[in-house]
Amino acid sequence: MTDFICHPAGSISGELRVPGDKSISHRAIILSSLAEGSSDITGFLRGEDSLKTLQAFRDLGVEITDNGEDISVHGVGLEGLKAPDHELYMGNSGTAMRLMTGVLVGQPFDSILTGDASLSSRPMLRVIQPLNLMGAVIDCLPEGTAPLHIRGGHPLTGIEYVLPVASAQVKSCVLLAGLYAKGETCVIEPLPTRDHTERMLRGFGYQVHRDEDRICLKGGGVLKGMNIEVPADISSAAFFLVAASIAPDSDLTLTHVGINPTRTGVIEILRLMGADIEILDERDAGGEPVADLRVRSAELKGIDIPEELVPLAIDEFPALFIAAACAEGRTRLSGAAELRVKESDRIQVMADGLVALGVQAEARPDGIVIEGSPGDQVFSGGQVDSAGDHRIAMAFAMASTRASGTIEIHDCDNVNTSFPNFVELADAVGLQIERPEPEESGEEDA
Repeated sequence: MTDFICHPAGSISGELRVPGDKSISHRAIILSSLAEGSSDITGFLRGEDSLKTLQAFRDLGVEITDNGEDISVHGVGLEGLKAPDHELYMGNSGTAMRLMTGVLVGQPFDSILTGDASLSSRPMLRVIQPLNLMGAVIDCLPEGTAPLHIRGGHPLTGIEYVLPVASAQVKSCVLLAGLYAKGETCVIEPLPTRDHTERMLRGFGYQVHRDEDRICLKGGGVLKGMNIEVPADISSAAFFLVAASIAPDSDLTLTHVGINPTRTGVIEILRLMGADIEILDERDAGGEPVADLRVRSAELKGIDIPEELVPLAIDEFPALFIAAACAEGRTRLSGAAELRVKESDRIQVMADGLVALGVQAEARPDGIVIEGSPGDQVFSGGQVDSAGDHRIAMAFAMASTRASGTIEIHDCDNVNTSFPNFVELADAVGLQIERPEPEESGEEDA
């Protein structure tokens, strides 16, 4: 099990391009596999999560080649997938499992989706229930968790589904199932969520209609292969947006970052706190808006985070909690109960880690209250447990920019799910992170 040893760091500066967007990488593989014709994907995130999606489609009979730079997918069309000869393992990826479920309910064969211990504890009824309404048959454990046994050959019918909780994964799952359904499938969102699925479906030539909070498509269409350029992931960039905001005398530029308006909550929240973030050279990359982000150190102030921004920053809150600890005054978050069912209970695990480093933080059922401190050394040295959550491990690494001593972060292996070269890039712009080799037990494997 990998640990991070984070020594107190100084300013953060330079130019950095973080890896490709994980959400877009998943969807690029899924839709190019279901398209007719070939698609080339550049900027694909070669993290463990998106590679699980890639492998799943190989196991379903899709020819996918990787030359080290681009991914080439030879699509088989909506009806061309083949029955796998074994269970499909999704590792730690909730996105992969939930989106794959939407695809697999439309197939004529049975399939089984499994995951690691963390993924196998995460709620799957949120996708099973709407898919059942469409006619799908899915078996799961009594707790509503994986493994998921998807019974093929059941015809699907389009539905109009109101999301109980704003969730891009559930929305995308239902829309993907709608590709195979008779009639029209509509999803109604209580709040806007990331819209990569809708954008990419249109890019592949599939008609998707949006009327305010209602997104609809009809089954029986055709996807046509296309070339996809994956922008840098704003969720990965978020750690460095925070680090350069809180570290004194910092000036950092993050290049080619996706700034899809359904993903920029982290920028909006940091700006409300007083962050100095410039959006430069806005441009288009395959239907997704991208830009360079220049961030300089600033004096942050605590805020009440607007609830309408919560779905637009749901993956970035671990990093934002570090910013809140360095702000003057109190920061309150509510309406974010979804954070409790991510790769870990991100509310409780972050609160515990902040307290372990000397910060006042109180976990609430749907959020957190953090008492910020604008001092030079906000965090003490100490040990925190990331609970195997990649975003929590990277967030606490950023705390080293305002720490009085070394921060040791345990259980960091899953950083590879979204940011495989995190330590190298972080050290290149001013952080000081070590990864000690795990001690060997001296015993042979039984």
